[in-house]
Amino acid sequence: MPGGIEMKESMEMELTPKFAKKKIFEGEGGSYHSWSATEFPFLAQAKVGAGILVLKPGGFALPHYADSSKVGYVLQGENGVTGMVLSNDKKHSNQEIVLGLRAGDVIPVPIGAVSWWYNHGKSDLVIVFVGETSKAYVPGEFTYFLLTGAVGILGSFSSQFTSRAYNMNQKGADILAKSQKGSLIIKLGEEERKNIPFPKQDDNCNSWVKNIANLPADFYVEKAGVLTSFTGSNFPFLEEVGLSCKILKLEAKAMLSPTYNADSSFQVFYVVKGSGKVEIVGLNGKLALDTKIESGQLVIVPRCFVVAIIACDQGMECFSITTSTEPSVAELASKHSALNVLSSSAVQLSLDVNEEFLKSFKQKIAKSEVLIPPMS
Repeated sequence: MPGGIEMKESMEMELTPKFAKKKIFEGEGGSYHSWSATEFPFLAQAKVGAGILVLKPGGFALPHYADSSKVGYVLQGENGVTGMVLSNDKKHSNQEIVLGLRAGDVIPVPIGAVSWWYNHGKSDLVIVFVGETSKAYVPGEFTYFLLTGAVGILGSFSSQFTSRAYNMNQKGADILAKSQKGSLIIKLGEEERKNIPFPKQDDNCNSWVKNIANLPADFYVEKAGVLTSFTGSNFPFLEEVGLSCKILKLEAKAMLSPTYNADSSFQVFYVVKGSGKVEIVGLNGKLALDTKIESGQLVIVPRCFVVAIIACDQGMECFSITTSTEPSVAELASKHSALNVLSSSAVQLSLDVNEEFLKSFKQKIAKSEVLIPPMS
């Protein structure tokens, strides 16, 4: 029976929040860790992935592209730089876009785009990347292709091919392919750092990068928090990656009331700061997750499942992506919810309550927002 199949699928959904434990690279210039689909199987089922890039001062991530689209959120740092060539964008395919990065910035990275990343600052530059992996070689994980370095593409072709492709003699081909001994992330010397291009102010302020501080909030509730959305409407570059994202900041003991994505898209939360409690309700009205979440953990909300979060004493901040550029978010406990909009008779019958309770319920829900302050 279909109900039996749904229940079986629900039981197989392991949604426990996870940390990024898979070390892809760690060196003098920085590190890259990701969430493993082996340890977190639902990543593969949801076709989403995530990783964290840390660049030390002077750290340089070699040019690369990936098999997945993603969105980066700068967690820390004030003087980051990225250079990007948008291979699938005819208008900008033959130019490098150099962008400045600082804490609070959101930057989409389309599939196949070649990019390098550098830290001009005096403290670590930390960026979390979250995206979809529907076209990935490893479901639930990003696969990177480096152009240069110890595991780079140029070093793998034979000198016969390299010399002809780049119109060089044998010696030149060997230099091109073998000079860079580093892999993924290197640390630049003082003289090398001077050659890294600085971003153009007009590029940084227009189409490619947006900062949470420069975008009006969708919701602000005193003593509750702020919710800011980046979608295809207010950030058109997100159309290139097929994703949207949100920044949620909850005050101490405040709540994100129950919501779900009505367009059947997946949502992925990364806890930036603080901690809290999350509950997710899914198939057949069953509680699919009830646990504490803390800084550094990743949480996936399955399609159409309902999620609610309550912050702990220190509050919390979350960055989330949705696998849609214009997600349709439905609320269950606010003035915008169906329970407030539906006719009183329909609500009364569905709840099986008397008129006095219904009247009180309707009055309270009509004043409720999606962000709820602590209980007095």
